[in-house]
Amino acid sequence: MTEEVAQITEPTFLDRITSLLEYDASSPLIFNSGLFLFLFVGFMAGYRLLRRATSLRIIYVILFSIYFYYKSSGIYFMLLIFASVSDFIIAHEIARATSQRLRRWLVAASVAINVGMLGYFKYTNFLIEIANSMFGAGFLDFQNIFLPVGISFFVFQSMSYTIDVYRGEIRPLERWTDYMFYLSFFPQLVAGPIVRAKDFIPQIRQPLMVTREMFGRGIALIAIGLVKKAIISDYISLNFVDRVFDAPALYSGFECLMGIYGYALQIYCDFSGYSDMAIGIALLLGFRFPKNFDAPYKSATITEFWRRWHISLSSWLRDYLYISLGGNRRGKWRTYLNLMLTMLLGGLWHGAAVRFVLWGALHGVALALHKAWLAVVPKAKIAGRDMHPVMRMLGIIFTFHIVCLGWLLFRAESMQEVHLMLYQIFHNFNTAIIGQVVAGYGVIFAMIAAGYVMHFMPERVDMKLSKKVGEAGFWWQVALLVVVAWCVMQVKSSDIQPFIYFQF
Repeated sequence: MTEEVAQITEPTFLDRITSLLEYDASSPLIFNSGLFLFLFVGFMAGYRLLRRATSLRIIYVILFSIYFYYKSSGIYFMLLIFASVSDFIIAHEIARATSQRLRRWLVAASVAINVGMLGYFKYTNFLIEIANSMFGAGFLDFQNIFLPVGISFFVFQSMSYTIDVYRGEIRPLERWTDYMFYLSFFPQLVAGPIVRAKDFIPQIRQPLMVTREMFGRGIALIAIGLVKKAIISDYISLNFVDRVFDAPALYSGFECLMGIYGYALQIYCDFSGYSDMAIGIALLLGFRFPKNFDAPYKSATITEFWRRWHISLSSWLRDYLYISLGGNRRGKWRTYLNLMLTMLLGGLWHGAAVRFVLWGALHGVALALHKAWLAVVPKAKIAGRDMHPVMRMLGIIFTFHIVCLGWLLFRAESMQEVHLMLYQIFHNFNTAIIGQVVAGYGVIFAMIAAGYVMHFMPERVDMKLSKKVGEAGFWWQVALLVVVAWCVMQVKSSDIQPFIYFQF
């Protein structure tokens, strides 16, 4: 009888195919899953067959990208199509408009549509929460609104296109399929990098060419990204960082401090790991993305940090928000205000919660203070690269801890949790148990140490290793990916862990 039931309930081949086509909210399609690897191999076979048929290849990639986004956000893939149609039409109208006033109204319409779409899905309940705190609980009812994965990324990307057309930096595309390809390109669709139209669009209709250097570099970046995300980030998160942040009162100040250091490494490995894989996959498809992370914890000043961390977002905020507000052209006090507004909005971009606003405010204040310091001490270095080695080391330590304070605000669920973590660190550090804690979390601390060693490795060593992978034969490169995949299988939890920035 048991065998008969098993035969009845066992999924058929058709059931498995159907499950591939259906959206499952509990199992989004992400790079570090076996399903993506399986689908990507099949996709690459078709992609290579269409290497000489440019228009068909573009449509083929669009269809796969829409499917990829559907598997992440379900029916909300329609938002992506809506944004592509809306801004494609508006860009053409901007280019045709003869009146500067009409051009301004059109670009304002593009910004309003994109920001309105983002605001509804991301900030409606946040605004309701604020209204209820002001006028009493129950003043407004919370809405059941699903946040589509990666909406913040493709909305910013689409806005940059219409703004660049308005500024005369690019001409509008003639084919909607080319714009849809740009906006939906799956490697960077759900978590960046935020690729500029002027950098990406010229590559769309170029003859497909993947050099040996591009292929090797792509394999190396995918392997590095998997190690960062699926081995280091996920392991220290599940086995240490999450436990400390969930109940900081149960841990000593030393463990709370190590939890913050661990989270700093976790979020870097998680997000830069995704960026590495996105850039690597794009290289395998013949496209080049700009670097999104440049060893940010090597920064000796907060200004240098924002030139190294999430480069595509920080440069977007600089070019489309900070400069639009006036940048540093209207006096020092207006410069400080512009920095604060830019970082506050940058914090709010990350999430609809007070802690993200406070995180943005901390970085805004730090950037303003550094700008003021540069005015007082003209010989001070913005990036700190030319500092005396001792001063640079001190600057790196100081900047890292300012950033870690920000990560505490970013990760903690409430200000009470922030206060409790800081109280434990400053009043209950308990140095006597450090040896016992390190021994008890030996694998965790070894992995954290290995992660930071990788991060602070000289750039020339990283480039040398990447070059070695690029010069290796095809089967050696395949063997590298197999070894990395095996290592991932040894340390992974029962469930695939989504990327942190999927929620943004």
